[in-house]
Amino acid sequence: MAGHSKWNNIKNKKGKEDAKRGQVFTKLGRYIMVAARDGGADPEYNAALKVAIDKAKAENMPNDNIERAIKKGTGEGAEDNFEEIIYEGYGPNGIAVMVQCLTDNRNRTAPDVRHAFDKYGGNLGQPGCVSFMFDKKGQLGIENTDTIDGEELMMSAIDLGAEDVIESEDVFEILTEPENYHIVRNGLEELGYEFIQSDITYIPQNYTKLEDEEDIKKMDKLIEILEDNDDVQEVYTNWEESGEDE
Repeated sequence: MAGHSKWNNIKNKKGKEDAKRGQVFTKLGRYIMVAARDGGADPEYNAALKVAIDKAKAENMPNDNIERAIKKGTGEGAEDNFEEIIYEGYGPNGIAVMVQCLTDNRNRTAPDVRHAFDKYGGNLGQPGCVSFMFDKKGQLGIENTDTIDGEELMMSAIDLGAEDVIESEDVFEILTEPENYHIVRNGLEELGYEFIQSDITYIPQNYTKLEDEEDIKKMDKLIEILEDNDDVQEVYTNWEESGEDE
């Protein structure tokens, strides 16, 4: 097991999302709707939809909500034309930030995102200005309990095609190439493993700390304001938040 887990970042984000459950479901519904619109209603033949459904289930989104979103995406009551846009920029002290949006109005979303960067010590950049600092990966989290044999899990995951398994006190973090994500996830699920997190995401190649308290407050606020925007699906950064294992 190699690498350096930054699972604390995910735990911090999860806690914030738990406090805004209704908004999370709205965003997930939009994500599912667009995936179904672009690739069809059957997750077995639509990898993006399967990822969206996995993510929704990990957040305990009701099945009725998921089904409604799929139906909207395939033409039953869908009126909005959402598109995915990724904005890139820098937070305080040069922290790399990627903002993944689903929007039906670029003229609304872009100024809102730019305003958030400007207000909290950052600046919005050009496409590609920070994305090279991130790797797109499948990421699975399994709670580290006494009932799980770490070596057995590692061997199973690697045999299924996982790239890495990182063990920390709280979690086993499994990383895959995006194209192997479903194979690894389905295989581990068949072996009886349960996931506390499951997604295809952008992982920073390196993390940067903020030492200045004012910069930390601004970075926290920038992420909060962006995540509060209904058009924003995900905010990815290379900020190493406090409390992580070294």
